[in-house]
Amino acid sequence: MKIRRVVTGHDENGKAIVSHDELCTNILSRRDFHQSCVVWSSGKLPVDNQDPADGYTRDVAVLGKEDSVFRIVQYDPGVASRNHRTETLDYAVVMSGSIDMDIDGHRVRLQQGDVLVQRGTIHNWVNNGTEPCVIAFVLIAAKPIDLTHQTLHAHG
Repeated sequence: MKIRRVVTGHDENGKAIVSHDELCTNILSRRDFHQSCVVWSSGKLPVDNQDPADGYTRDVAVLGKEDSVFRIVQYDPGVASRNHRTETLDYAVVMSGSIDMDIDGHRVRLQQGDVLVQRGTIHNWVNNGTEPCVIAFVLIAAKPIDLTHQTLHAHG
């Protein structure tokens, strides 16, 4: 997976600059036939655009109550199953390929150009095709789902 990230900022005089222009090197895999990279993350909302810290380097294994994450994920054919829920609002854009989203046994096919708003539901990504599927995700911290006094926390 080769993802180029271009990050802007300001110099000391307030002039707009490119502060980073590089290939992501933080590619990781949490299961077979899966790769992802965090392009940027923040630990506070609203975000402080003057914070000099590189959001690329933050540990986002567990998200806090004010976190946001921009991540690119590649799901290769045969990706290992991972039924999971996050305590986030997720915006997703299918950049290439196609994939099935399984939510509690119901499958929805997503193709290049489709967008998804994932609102704390349990889900799994299934690629039974022949081509990789690449999805851009923006995750924003959210309150856990609380239905009839049962809280549906993140898991998986």
